[in-house]
Amino acid sequence: MNFAFSEEQDQLRDVVRRFVEEKSSEEEVRRLMDTEVGYDPNVWAQMANELGLQSLHIPEEFGGQGFSFVELAIVFEEQGRRLLCSPYFATVALATNAILNAGTTDEKAALLPGIASGETIATLAFTEPNGRWDADGITMVAREDGGGWVLDGTKMFVIDGNNADLIVVAARTAGTSGEAGISFFTVAGDAQGLTRTALATMDQTRKQSKLEFAGVKATPLGAAGQGWSALSKTLDQAAVCLSNEMAGGAQFVLDMSVEYAKVRVQFGRPIGSFQAIKHKCADMLLEVESAKSAAYYSAWAAGEDNEELPVVASLSKAYCSDAYFHATAENIQIHGGIGFTWEHPAHLYFKRAKSSEILLGDATYHRELLAQRIGI
Repeated sequence: MNFAFSEEQDQLRDVVRRFVEEKSSEEEVRRLMDTEVGYDPNVWAQMANELGLQSLHIPEEFGGQGFSFVELAIVFEEQGRRLLCSPYFATVALATNAILNAGTTDEKAALLPGIASGETIATLAFTEPNGRWDADGITMVAREDGGGWVLDGTKMFVIDGNNADLIVVAARTAGTSGEAGISFFTVAGDAQGLTRTALATMDQTRKQSKLEFAGVKATPLGAAGQGWSALSKTLDQAAVCLSNEMAGGAQFVLDMSVEYAKVRVQFGRPIGSFQAIKHKCADMLLEVESAKSAAYYSAWAAGEDNEELPVVASLSKAYCSDAYFHATAENIQIHGGIGFTWEHPAHLYFKRAKSSEILLGDATYHRELLAQRIGI
């Protein structure tokens, strides 16, 4: 296909890039990493009120702007370039898509306007201590109690779980297994019986939490027992968003490497003139450009709700994971001794690349999933 961004999309990129560069400097990223919440509420409000980023792909009837995943991909790519610390991925890529995929019209009307306005921070809790990303990994039981539903169990690695006002939870009804019986529920962040514990993770630019549910009252979202198809689609859409975020980060570290190779002088000449450095940069360029192509195509497929989405989502997640991690590792090597120090930003991208590689399933998992989806 012949894919090119429109003039309006390029303008969106320019606006978001200027905003992120202003609000997410290296100094600000390091400051937010050391805070408990891991983001700046004022910047979050500006994202909603001045740029409308939280409402970007939410339909207009629910308080959004009605754009597609292509515009959303641009935003994630630009945020990935500067490691923006915010609950945007949890709220937009995970929770919002889960609500859009599973909720009824009335449920969407009740939940989405708060997200669109920036008043509600939301997340999706589906991964458990077993660390699996498939349907069998969901063991949390939802049981009926007094005419309502309650949840018991533990969710792990919940992105911005401590910050969320609204938590969308994937659980299963008693006596079910596999894809059958999985349902979505919504829980308030301050619900009685819910214990939220921040996790000490390698990448502190994206906060994660352990959520323990002990008889927590929950509200059903969508049809009971029909949640796996919506969850599977949500995870594919989130993989698309993450792929574009990784592509943005990979491009940034490539630019960082090339610039350093131009100005760092060794043995009386720029290190970029040495063949070994040239080859590293050339390999990085090939991988980054290929990653961007895969990420953009997956964004188009998500925006069109194309039948290819499950295939290209896994393809782009696998390739972008490898490309981003390799680019960040080579960036450290090109910078030499300074690249290994805490003072240099190279390690921030390296850690984000590693955490993003594992998030939603690593490259090996997605290659296996891709093979299953195309019938190999």
